[in-house]
Amino acid sequence: MRVCGGKAKGIKLQIPKNEKIRPATEANRERLFSSLGDRILNTSFLDLFAGCGSYGLEALSRGAKHGTFVENNRKTQFSLKTNIINVCKSAQIDIESASISNRDVVEFLKNEKITFDFIFLDPPYHLFSNIGKTIFQTIKDNRLLTQSGLLVHEGTPEMEGNFNGWKLSKKIGKEKKGAPQFRFFQLED
Repeated sequence: MRVCGGKAKGIKLQIPKNEKIRPATEANRERLFSSLGDRILNTSFLDLFAGCGSYGLEALSRGAKHGTFVENNRKTQFSLKTNIINVCKSAQIDIESASISNRDVVEFLKNEKITFDFIFLDPPYHLFSNIGKTIFQTIKDNRLLTQSGLLVHEGTPEMEGNFNGWKLSKKIGKEKKGAPQFRFFQLED
């Protein structure tokens, strides 16, 4: 698996062995970031359930100025750190442009005070039904997304999609059961 666009295009991403992560495919990331276009330039992002960091690293490679990666699995964090170093070096980005938080996502969101332009949310599909509403509510309540920002959720079409205080602004992907789909959410005015 490689970074598919921007200054670090082609850099191979390390994926931890024997860990239950589901990294975003190159094709899906290309589809997502083609849709975002130049909107990613000079923005800050939050990559929740970061895994190997594929969404956030793609954003940094394509011109985002800073990103926070939240991943609480220590083995997966080792691959994430390696990937950040390699992508930053290739793209000639200061390593300080990325930070990693080793915390549970909900705990992190409850205590975070920074506002982001983008939030990438790609939880393990089986967990989303239990924590999805809590995540959306906590982000809204703690004002973690700018008013013009986007929360990009990768999930399947059958996952919950209505959250109090949020509007669905766009979908990318098939409506086929179990197939990955991106849903763009914005805060309601």
